Amino acid sequence: MAGERSMSAHVRLQQRVAGYLAERHRLGFVLRSRGTLLAGFVRYVADRKHRGPLTADLMIEWARHDKWQRGKPSTWAARLAFVRHFARYLKQFEPDTEVPQELTFGPEPGRVAPHIFHEREVSDLLAAARQLGPPGSIRPATYETLFGLMASTGLRVSEALHLRDDDVDLKRGMLTIRQTKFAKSRLLPVHPTTLAALAKYRKARARHVATAADMPFLIGSRGRRLGKPLGDRQAHRVFNMLRDHLGWTNRGGHAAIRLHDLRHTFAVSRLMRWYADGTDIDQMMLALSTYMGHAEIFYTYWYLTAVPELMALAGSKFEHFADLIGGCDE
Repeated sequence: MAGERSMSAHVRLQQRVAGYLAERHRLGFVLRSRGTLLAGFVRYVADRKHRGPLTADLMIEWARHDKWQRGKPSTWAARLAFVRHFARYLKQFEPDTEVPQELTFGPEPGRVAPHIFHEREVSDLLAAARQLGPPGSIRPATYETLFGLMASTGLRVSEALHLRDDDVDLKRGMLTIRQTKFAKSRLLPVHPTTLAALAKYRKARARHVATAADMPFLIGSRGRRLGKPLGDRQAHRVFNMLRDHLGWTNRGGHAAIRLHDLRHTFAVSRLMRWYADGTDIDQMMLALSTYMGHAEIFYTYWYLTAVPELMALAGSKFEHFADLIGGCDE
């Protein structure tokens, strides 16, 4: 009889995992190794003959018990993050489910605070790009457009460089981002000021090369590279050169300010505007996550805990809330 109850609990947990994975798949998230890890967690629970609600201690033990016995807190933190998200889902069906503390093993690896550009820094970057040589070349307009596009849409540099001309629909105000980092395509509406800049670049580009639907939107300009796709290495090299020339103070956790930080700046700026407007952040997070092409929504929520600008804003709102509560108590 006890064996039947144990088997029933095991099957029920398997079904909950299947439901969780199916829901995430319907939302458009790429599951990658999540299913394999959670299947391992289900086996671990069964092997321990655990009964009753899942506990934080059980999940922490599983996180430490990784297959390769690496013994690193960073590995345990990454494993615990997967089961934490499942536990939060499970809690709606089984309220006694415990959710482990997020920082049990410290922060997840690879999560370093980015440099968040000030508006003046972005303006100075675009102005510096306009001064690039050689005179009469499309090169300065190309780099100004690349940097401005990343800052105003949050595109990855690879996504911007892979845009074809027919991916930029100026009439509809839409960009088509095809088969990106996590094999997902998406449509992005863009602001009218961004559309105006893209139209200006397309017109300038037409003076150098003939326009074709399947040509790259952002083109190389030197010698045989004229009209060819702008290269990733060249984009980073030019950005680094301008960065060093402008002499910014690095406010991020990386060794130097990166081109990718323009993408982070877009996300943080959007969240800060929502905070300022009193918008319900939780209601908008899925939209922002989808817009940016994140495979998992927790990558979007990470900004709220890792970026000083957002932490300060959230802290000030909490202080205001605490003052209101204190006033009520008086």
